[in-house]
Amino acid sequence: MPDNRALDGTIRKFFSPDVGIGIARYILSFAGVLILGSILIMAQGEDPIRAARLIVYGALGNLVAIGNSLRWAMPCMLTGAASIIAMKSGVINLGIEGQMYVGAFTAAVLGWAVRLPPGVHVVVCIAGAGIAGVAWAIVPALMRLFLSVNEYVTTMMMNFIATLFCDYFVVWMIIPSSGITTTTAATPPIASGARLSTLIKGTSCSTGLIIGIAVCLLVCILYKYTIKGYELKQVGENLKFAKTGGVNVKKTFIIIFVLSGFLGGLSGGVEVTGGYYRYVSGFSYTMGWEGIMIANICNNNPIGLIFASIVWGGLKTGAMSMERGTTLNRLTVNLLQMFFVILVSINYEGIFRYFADRMKKRRQARRFLEGENRGGKSACSGM
Repeated sequence: MPDNRALDGTIRKFFSPDVGIGIARYILSFAGVLILGSILIMAQGEDPIRAARLIVYGALGNLVAIGNSLRWAMPCMLTGAASIIAMKSGVINLGIEGQMYVGAFTAAVLGWAVRLPPGVHVVVCIAGAGIAGVAWAIVPALMRLFLSVNEYVTTMMMNFIATLFCDYFVVWMIIPSSGITTTTAATPPIASGARLSTLIKGTSCSTGLIIGIAVCLLVCILYKYTIKGYELKQVGENLKFAKTGGVNVKKTFIIIFVLSGFLGGLSGGVEVTGGYYRYVSGFSYTMGWEGIMIANICNNNPIGLIFASIVWGGLKTGAMSMERGTTLNRLTVNLLQMFFVILVSINYEGIFRYFADRMKKRRQARRFLEGENRGGKSACSGM
């Protein structure tokens, strides 16, 4: 007879209390967003059902809409994967936005200033973007290891430095030297050989989507099936324990930032080679932060990140359709996205246990008082 133990274990895991709590958290969060969204939309004099239809049609109504939704899912997958690598290892990398900027700037310069064969050119641009992200991420890592400076502060501040650094070079060096006239801080377009292939005609959905999905799968394999992934988690969670277990703490800690920074820079390179085809000041518009939020939504699950990114990209595309068909602003959808992140982040299990413990203590106190009262009455009757 076939051994069904593996199947039974999978079924028990799927129906475990942790899975049930996770499903309940998403259902409650989604319900809360629906209620708040309906209130916000009605307060602006629009029909919530009509607005929802426009969002769905704008995201999935035709092939072009689907392509645009997938286009906006690409950066979410890559920045989300960068965040997952850091968070699964117990490290906080809030500098993904800055790593994305320097990656995009590097890819744009390599794509515009360097002449290479078409197949090689795009690979060089993307690889250069990833390496630039590593260089930007390694600074907070070294400051944490050798100067004990918390990476919360350093990674966040590096975002502002990256933005100003890239814009400075574009405005004061690249634009004057190239002799172009422009009203925006942007580099010249990259060569055609430095561009990723388009997957869906009429959209900016490129082979960057395949890169994003492949990265998510590789991150899943790394943490689930490799010894190195286990070491990365141990170093981030407990430096002393990992050191006692024979792990090279400094080397592994650096690897965490190298991998996360590479994916952060890679996301910027994909945006340039598969979307904008040049570096444009302000192109990111919080893409790095969105990756961190989406990673939080999917509970740092790389496979869940793929689907969450597609939904997030669909909401972005659908919000533009809603804005065109109603008096509503797309920021309404952005607000609901942020509200959903907050609701998903709530520790519902902790809240439930807190009130359950309080009720249990009250019942115990009540029983104790009732026992004391019965004991007092018995003593009085025996006198």
